[in-house]
Amino acid sequence: MAELLRTEKLRKYFGVVSAADDIDLHIDEGVLTSIIGPNGAGKTTFINLLTGNIFPDSGKIFFLNQEITRLPIHKRVKKGVCRSFQIMNIFPKLTVYENLQIPILSCLNRTLSFFKPATSHGDANEKVDQLIKEIGLIDKRDLSAGVLSHGDQRLLEIGLAMASEPKLLFLDEPTAGMNPVERVRILENIRRLSLEKQSTFVIVEHDMDIVFSLSDRIVVLHRGQVLADGTPEEIHKNEDVRKVYLGEEILWEKI
Repeated sequence: MAELLRTEKLRKYFGVVSAADDIDLHIDEGVLTSIIGPNGAGKTTFINLLTGNIFPDSGKIFFLNQEITRLPIHKRVKKGVCRSFQIMNIFPKLTVYENLQIPILSCLNRTLSFFKPATSHGDANEKVDQLIKEIGLIDKRDLSAGVLSHGDQRLLEIGLAMASEPKLLFLDEPTAGMNPVERVRILENIRRLSLEKQSTFVIVEHDMDIVFSLSDRIVVLHRGQVLADGTPEEIHKNEDVRKVYLGEEILWEKI
């Protein structure tokens, strides 16, 4: 199995607080990985380090065996590392189609112009059509993004992140604020996209039902360190993980 990304002794301090403490971790192609941990475990800091939002105090990050430790965000995106955020990042007054057309044209080093019809971008429009089908919004392509349900807006945001055709895509709490029906739908779409190998997904989540139903692999962070790393079955049985979560029974069912 091909290794996409790895870290070596990755460390980040905020004052005297260790948010990442000598983290050695690898992410393999095609393995849907979830990163979990209690509040303050270092999950967001770790993702910020991997995606270039912040730089480590020490340690190294490699993507496809090339060091990217100090590479800025836009250059990581060009290499194939992308992310979505907890806060919605869409253009509410534009249609679903237009939302996706903008990043795809950007990747092709083009822009929309008042003096050139949008339909003239033949190759780009084919990519937009394909992406809309992949994220399951083909029947809503001409609706303004602002009128979509919260779940569909999340799907659109995933589409925006996928527009650059990333090899590795980080999703930060993709089901936050969703009702049960929306949550099931987006989980099914993420699982399908993962199985189709469109991108390799890494998810940061608090909802254990989501984590255990969706993941191939689970990484548990605690106080900036990797507490456990394994399959859902292995994490479910891990006594150290149970202690971190105050002995709560973790139930799961694979979808």
